[in-house]
Amino acid sequence: MITMDFEIINPHVLKILIAARKEDSIRAISDRISLSYGWTYKWVQDLAKLGVFKLTRMKTFLNKDSQFYRRTIQYIKKILTKDIQFNYGVLSLFGIEYCFTKLDSVFIWTSGGYNIARYKNFYPIFIKVRAKDRKLFEYYCKKLSLSINKRNGVFYKPVFLDDFKISYHEGTPVDSLGETIGFMEENIYNFEPALEMIKEMYNGKIKARYKEVITNV
Repeated sequence: MITMDFEIINPHVLKILIAARKEDSIRAISDRISLSYGWTYKWVQDLAKLGVFKLTRMKTFLNKDSQFYRRTIQYIKKILTKDIQFNYGVLSLFGIEYCFTKLDSVFIWTSGGYNIARYKNFYPIFIKVRAKDRKLFEYYCKKLSLSINKRNGVFYKPVFLDDFKISYHEGTPVDSLGETIGFMEENIYNFEPALEMIKEMYNGKIKARYKEVITNV
């Protein structure tokens, strides 16, 4: 059993344990962690042998009292949740609709080149979350001891909206470039250097900002 515990620890298993809900399916877990159904099936079966899951033909049921599950989640809480990059990346495993906004949209569109008023002991992450996904978002944050609206450390600053547009930059969900430029223009004293960076990086695409404004008027 000790050997089995050791051999099963890998990034895919960690993602499965993070993404798994109380009642779930292998297909849904596979989609959330972006792993093929076959490999997800294999690792879920191995976890079931350790008592982490109870399986039926169509469903998986998470056993939170499993010693392996409890030890692994405790490790994640102790080691990973304070890591800034983990807080960014783990959102993709929740199966929710979200995008980065405000300061984080600037950070993303400048490819990490502009980041102000944040440091390790005070690092808010600004995101939009679909209102329909609020309970799921809060479920995962509670499960992993991820902070929401705190005053120190790494924490999320979510806004829950019924609807919002999602753009992608280098595969990351984010406010559109036009909306991001609008945010910077409204806070020009903080973001004038970032606007200069954006102009250099995207040149003609800056005009999209003004086309969006005309369209929305």
